[in-house]
Amino acid sequence: MGHIRIRTEVPGPQSQALMRRRDAAVPRGVTHSTPVFAASADGVCVTDVDGNVYLDFAGGIGVMNVGHSAPSVVAALRDQANRFSHVCFSVLPYESYVSLAERLARLSPGNFPKKTLFVNSGAEAIENAVKIARHATGRPGVLCFEDGFHGRTLLALSLTSKVEPYKLGYAPFVADVLRVPYAYCYRCAYRADYPACRFTCVDEIEHHFKRHADPRTIAAVVVEPILGEGGFVVPPSGYLARLATLCRGYGILLIVDEVQTGFGRTGRLFACESEGVEPDLLVIAKSLAAGLPLAAVIGRAELMDGPVKGGLGGPYGGNPLACAAAHAVLDLFEPGDLLRRSEAIGFAGAKPSGRRSKRTLDDGRRPVR
Repeated sequence: MGHIRIRTEVPGPQSQALMRRRDAAVPRGVTHSTPVFAASADGVCVTDVDGNVYLDFAGGIGVMNVGHSAPSVVAALRDQANRFSHVCFSVLPYESYVSLAERLARLSPGNFPKKTLFVNSGAEAIENAVKIARHATGRPGVLCFEDGFHGRTLLALSLTSKVEPYKLGYAPFVADVLRVPYAYCYRCAYRADYPACRFTCVDEIEHHFKRHADPRTIAAVVVEPILGEGGFVVPPSGYLARLATLCRGYGILLIVDEVQTGFGRTGRLFACESEGVEPDLLVIAKSLAAGLPLAAVIGRAELMDGPVKGGLGGPYGGNPLACAAAHAVLDLFEPGDLLRRSEAIGFAGAKPSGRRSKRTLDDGRRPVR
């Protein structure tokens, strides 16, 4: 594709013409970050319909961690498409779904038996994780965090914190959702100072249980290891582990949402690995399949086996093309080169963020931002 180049005004005439057609055919609620239309993409570059070439800093919102049109991914898709594109795993199973489930169970944190469910999107995976947690515990409540983002379907949207544009005009939302402040040290909700505070933000959850909610009614805590939509907020070292300990003390399941933080964005395959945290249920999506719609819930086998036969699934979850792409993505990640490159770039670019910027990982370096 070559180097970055701008041949026309931005947006160019072809993009402007397409935008007029888009305005007439697509609802205004579907918005755009840029006013240009893509024609092709390769690696880190995108070419628009007017021939302008740009560096892609969005990657489809954290989806293209292995880059656009990675040759091995394209080859895997071509090979699978030549054999079959869809049969529905619930009707006619196929090996690639099973082998991908096995592979993700092996690669995800936790030295215990795990099973994997495939669905289409991060929001769908969150909804299924909550379903599994409720079934396993017999409890209705879900605790989540301010500034968190977990998707746009009804239950996921109920967990999402931001009102405009995501929740505006869509009430009522799902009941039994509780929300507490995240570990945002730079703008601490409790005006505490880390590390002297010794995790006031976690202690306050216990106070919340005393004043507002019986913990025996809470099925799960849903947390992002690093806030995404909430401003890329990195919690202090030890926070996730302390949260996991709190959950265990009350028989609450820990659901870690790695939809954005997974697949190398923090120098680990999954961000929670940096804290040594082993979630009961791990939710992944986005870069799992290099742009194809695929998401997964990976969880303790006994929890995943709770719902009755037919209680989980759907016609497109774990589509053969998406599974083939995911295997190719994992082939790129498993040697470790992409993870080492991510870690090197992240730490090289990390900057202190203010008076509460002395947050470190276990090895003393600043966390990836």
